[in-house]
Amino acid sequence: MNLSKSKYCSGIQCMKMLWLEKNKPEVAEEVSNQATLDNGTEVGIIAKNLFGPYVDIDYQEDLQKMVEQTKKEIEEPKDKVITEASFLYENLFCSVDLLRKIKNHYQIYEVKSSTEVKDIYIEDASYQYYVLTSLGLKVDKVCIVHLNSQYKRKGDLELDKLFCTKDITSIAKKSIPQIKKNIKEINQFMEQITEPQTPIGIQCSKPYDCLFFSYCTRHLEKPNVFDIRGMRFSSKMKYYHQGIITFEDLMKIELNSKYKDQVEFTLKKKEDKIDIKKIKEFLNTLSYPLYFLDFETYQQAIPEYDDISPYEQIPFQYSLHLLKEDGNLSHREFLAEPNIDPRRQLAEQLVKDIPKNVCSIAYNMSFERNIIKQLADLYPDLREHLLNIRENMKDLMIPFYHHDYYTENMQGSYSIKYVLPALFPNEDSLNYHNLEDVHNGSEAMNAYANMGKLTKEEQTRLRKNLLKYCELDTYAMVKIFDKLQKVVKKGRQN
Repeated sequence: MNLSKSKYCSGIQCMKMLWLEKNKPEVAEEVSNQATLDNGTEVGIIAKNLFGPYVDIDYQEDLQKMVEQTKKEIEEPKDKVITEASFLYENLFCSVDLLRKIKNHYQIYEVKSSTEVKDIYIEDASYQYYVLTSLGLKVDKVCIVHLNSQYKRKGDLELDKLFCTKDITSIAKKSIPQIKKNIKEINQFMEQITEPQTPIGIQCSKPYDCLFFSYCTRHLEKPNVFDIRGMRFSSKMKYYHQGIITFEDLMKIELNSKYKDQVEFTLKKKEDKIDIKKIKEFLNTLSYPLYFLDFETYQQAIPEYDDISPYEQIPFQYSLHLLKEDGNLSHREFLAEPNIDPRRQLAEQLVKDIPKNVCSIAYNMSFERNIIKQLADLYPDLREHLLNIRENMKDLMIPFYHHDYYTENMQGSYSIKYVLPALFPNEDSLNYHNLEDVHNGSEAMNAYANMGKLTKEEQTRLRKNLLKYCELDTYAMVKIFDKLQKVVKKGRQN
């Protein structure tokens, strides 16, 4: 088996993960990471221009052809930049994102779409250094190139400011003995015919969540400590290694009250927990008319518009339900056209739809408040009104976050995607699974980001389904609010 840089990094995290990737790929969990892959591709394409003109080594199934094309390029006497320069040493293969050749000396630049340098990136680049130097190349410099989170676009992209470069040459040189040891151990490990019995550990989530975790824990009784919502994985592993694994085990120890609720409600099938006093106190902080607000946002790894940083949340849509004291309910909405900077239009419409000094409601309001703050900072003429909306916002999540209202079906979560079906288990109109095309925030984000690539007919369909999805988010809040009112009223009657 050729050991590529990605396979090497998988082996560094967990050799059994690499073994399963090769021998049992079908047991991996299916995870949609298309947005992450797209970001990586986009960042890689832009980064190719960091040092001016370049020669690109085209990807081919036959890796040897890539190696031969690279050899031909580096044998030419002139200095150059080669992207995807490919090398094979013994069974070790790597393609270098950016390889600078300067007077028969070389510099390695590993490009990452992240805004920080992670340890695994250093392992990746150091592995490439080992391969190239083992082939006799004189490598003077090894660097990690990553996005600068502080960069804010103004006019044309400034690549020298968009990207940060961290020199890890000294680390790569010192890593050679360990890399040799790792490669030897990985190669020996991969020769095993029967499935290795590697115990689970912190490596199951660090540096990345392993897609084989469910497979490797299939023998554990359900539910177990890994089903606890909100608990850090390191804490779960600590309990696991102490033999505290099942919910019955967890009942015997002191737990945070929220974790304890999930365990007890599951095992004892307890009746719904409803603190009428606390819920009433929360409802008393609200005042009619009520404006239920939800934003949808997307991110750009490479900012396309001015005043945007890499991965900044860009609002493109909102839904707004207006509930008056007499029970009258109306709906307003905004969805930007694709391929534009949507923020100004959205902000202008928002201040038209929500007057000053009224009570607006969001679910997990920190997100909506942050978006409004960004818009206020961006548009001084709208700042006063936007900040007024922000300061008068209340969070519908509070009763569920504090478990003032909790049921077994919430499964330890206070997310609206769990709270809603727990409160309304048989209402199809509130079931996100019944929607078309868009069922969650990630799908909404990806849908809008790619809408401009669709035909007019496809765009019309997608717009309709984006609007339906976002409308359900705020209608769900209205229904939850109504539910809270009813339990308080019922409590008074009892």
